[in-house]
Amino acid sequence: MSALDIIRRGAPQDCRPWPRFLLTRPQWGALAEALPAGEAPALMALWAEPAMIHAAFWIEAERGLLLASCPAPDGRYPALSPARPGAVRFERMVRDLWGHVAEGAVDLRPWLDHGHWPQAAPLSARPAAVTAAPPQPEFLPVEGEGVHQIPVGPVHAGIIEPGHFRFHVQGETVARLEERLGYLHKGHIGLMLGKPARAAARFAARLSGDSTVAHAWAFAQAVERATGAVPSPRALALRAVMAELERIHNHLNDWGFVCNDAAFAYPHARCGALREGVLRACMAAFGHRLMMDRVVPGGVSGDLAPGGAEAILAVLEVVEAESPALVAIYDSHASLQDRVVGTGIVAAPLVARFAAGGHVGRAAGRGFDARTAARYAPYDAMPPEVPVLPQGDVDARVRVRIAEIGESVRLLRALLADLPAGELLVPLPPRAGEGIGLVEAFRGDCLHWVSLDEGGVLRGVFPRDPSWLQWPLLEAAIEGNIVADFPLCNKSFNCSYSGVDL
Repeated sequence: MSALDIIRRGAPQDCRPWPRFLLTRPQWGALAEALPAGEAPALMALWAEPAMIHAAFWIEAERGLLLASCPAPDGRYPALSPARPGAVRFERMVRDLWGHVAEGAVDLRPWLDHGHWPQAAPLSARPAAVTAAPPQPEFLPVEGEGVHQIPVGPVHAGIIEPGHFRFHVQGETVARLEERLGYLHKGHIGLMLGKPARAAARFAARLSGDSTVAHAWAFAQAVERATGAVPSPRALALRAVMAELERIHNHLNDWGFVCNDAAFAYPHARCGALREGVLRACMAAFGHRLMMDRVVPGGVSGDLAPGGAEAILAVLEVVEAESPALVAIYDSHASLQDRVVGTGIVAAPLVARFAAGGHVGRAAGRGFDARTAARYAPYDAMPPEVPVLPQGDVDARVRVRIAEIGESVRLLRALLADLPAGELLVPLPPRAGEGIGLVEAFRGDCLHWVSLDEGGVLRGVFPRDPSWLQWPLLEAAIEGNIVADFPLCNKSFNCSYSGVDL
């Protein structure tokens, strides 16, 4: 029996727009055994509640998600990581936050919990007080002549998020890299639980500040599907305007920083100036440079300001006018091309196994984009052209970003030329429900699941940043490269530290 057949034999639960099936423990175990038969379905997320495990799979042939759940009253469940490597860090996170142990897991070392929390398994039904001293972090061993370790971080020589990188190096060549995150732990899920949807939306918008629009939209989408609320076409169009502006300013930032990490400062300076122009246009149009808290369940919190459309269109002209010259400079400098072409390659089969999205996936042949795959409004009527390249290196990830900047400019002009009328915000029915949202951020697909009680208060929630499925691939990308190329590889991915630190 296929994995899909096993899931669909479970008891259907009312989750919208894609159903969730409640499996028995033996059925979940059979699912874990059936998954190695092929790459499909792709594991998109795995999370928990105090007595339950949930997983979300993408079914490419059906262009939709399929959710499966397994009771875990004893805190144990069959592991999916032997079949789906993307499950490894989810299983480690589930153990840290809820205390559920994945039986037969590939890796159960702590991930987010460094031993400094006052309670172990803080989201479990009965969190336990921590009395032991924090343990030393464990890293996988590497054997070989002349292998030595280089620890980097968690504090870095710049204003960036903290993360520890442990390199095993032979000469100048990296034999293995392991990341250790969790230094930004803020109890994100715990802060959202027990709050009305619109109050919890502020936390969704702050999961990863550079993707505040996309995460707020994915959360709002999940709440709206759970409650049956339908935002107006104008609210949806304004969300798309903000999302494309967010995509442009982040891609400009990353393009510049990749060049800077190759010691080429000019593109960095020009991309920074262009990004600043976009942020100022965001401020003029929506009253906030990052457009934080502008997307809320039920619609948007405010309309486009007078003169906002003109400010956006003016900066788009500047970006579009200067981009060809910047691309020519990027292409024509041999010293830069030598650093980025062929560096940090991630093989297409590995990207497919991890179901990595965004520029990481599209630069290695996986063309998944939630705007075209999940077809949510307004993109269902104006789907973007999705750039896909096969090389999988730093250069390909930069070129995907460049292509997406141009496509976002096109989409923004089309959106602003035909903004529909309608309400900005519709009421949320105070009702119980369960929903899931899937929205494309500049990094990739953001997935949010919510469960509401009869009063519209969150009794369950899980926000999944695309970085969950990209961080492990960074470890693969640097293998066999020299240590000096790590900043290039790291910036070409630009995974979010905060986004995975729940």
